[in-house]
Amino acid sequence: MDSALIIINIAVFLLLTAALFIMQKKHVSFSKRVFAGLGLGIVLGYIIHLLYGMDSVVTTETINWLSIVGSGYVKLLQMVVMPLVFISIVGAFTKLKITKNLGKISFLVIGILLATTGISAAIGIGSTLGFGLDGFKLTNGEAEAARNAELVEKVDTAANMTIPQQILEMIPSNPFADLTGARPTSTIAVVIFAAFIGVAFIGIKRKQPAEAELFAKIVESLYAIIMRVVTLVLRLTPYGIMALITKVAATSNYEAIVSLGKFVIASYVALILMFVVHLLLLMLAKLNPSLYIKKGLPTLTFAFTSRSSAGTLPLNIKTQVNDFGVSEGVANFAGPFGLSIGQNGCAGIYPAMLAIMAAPAAGIDPTSISFILTLIVVVMISSFGVAGVGGGATFASLIVLSIMGLPVEIVGLLISVEPLIDMGRTALNVSGSMTTGILTSKITGDFEEKVYQNPEIAEAS
Repeated sequence: MDSALIIINIAVFLLLTAALFIMQKKHVSFSKRVFAGLGLGIVLGYIIHLLYGMDSVVTTETINWLSIVGSGYVKLLQMVVMPLVFISIVGAFTKLKITKNLGKISFLVIGILLATTGISAAIGIGSTLGFGLDGFKLTNGEAEAARNAELVEKVDTAANMTIPQQILEMIPSNPFADLTGARPTSTIAVVIFAAFIGVAFIGIKRKQPAEAELFAKIVESLYAIIMRVVTLVLRLTPYGIMALITKVAATSNYEAIVSLGKFVIASYVALILMFVVHLLLLMLAKLNPSLYIKKGLPTLTFAFTSRSSAGTLPLNIKTQVNDFGVSEGVANFAGPFGLSIGQNGCAGIYPAMLAIMAAPAAGIDPTSISFILTLIVVVMISSFGVAGVGGGATFASLIVLSIMGLPVEIVGLLISVEPLIDMGRTALNVSGSMTTGILTSKITGDFEEKVYQNPEIAEAS
């Protein structure tokens, strides 16, 4: 009986997939197909949840099969992340415009990412205090206890790591291992390695122009090929999003979400407020925020459903260049750097909220100005090297709580609502990266405002 129900569920999913394919054949816009996939996935997932429950064999096996599409799509994107990060940074150096503004662009990208992380931490602190959240009120059930047991090793690592040691962890000792994503700090290590290659190119360009020109052509060819692979994968976005959101809707613990509703609401209030800050920054740059929302929404939707900043990187860069008019050089800096520096959601809001909630347990007044200012600085520094995949917020929180001398057990007590909140955090991370690219490109004069003002969204072709 269970097998028959599983087959029926898969058949329904395949029919919905066929409907999305027909929409593609009829040349329905990419953004409409993405939102159609999102809506269909929510409905299908919730129906599965109502009919069978979140932990039933039918639900589990159905989701396992659907994960071929959902998780498979994310894996395909992650497949090109490290090559794209590496070739994007090197390619940024080989472009003449970027070499002239290299120092300014690097300073602006890192500076904006860190500044917005500091603002996001302040907003997270304000939301936590405003809602009166207290870590003492969180319950420790079986799932929470199991999660805390899993965190023991990570806690020991984070607690014994000083800030200088964290900085050393970012330096690549084996770039080929880092290209496989072997460490939490692999992404920024690859960025650093690529930057060294780029600086070496600039030196060679002055002394051996012929060799430099050949290298630049090779890099340009590799970048074109990788971006073509990205385009091919991005065509699968509506199907991937439908499968991913079906899993979320079918397996979410709605009772836990209700019991921890106050924390979920406070988290999303902070996330939305920080997104509004992004829009205000664009307004200060004399850019229409509604166009940013319209053209950035497909990318933010994928980030929301996939919970992977790294998996969203190809779409992030493509959106910056094709839809927002950011120069390729700046987009290739802002995108990869945004994976591991200054993630507004995962490394900014979330660790700050947990620290405020945990402070009373350590006998610290969470409203103390000195404590709040110290926390914001620690959050900004700790935001370096946060992995751009699901779980990055946990890593960031452990580091911040350990440095501040606060109990880290609070991280495991929120496991029930972690996936739900992580969706919003990831979308905010990507929004921060794209906003940074737009502002940097605008300041350096490499911005194509006509592209930004064009209301049409570029199609994957």
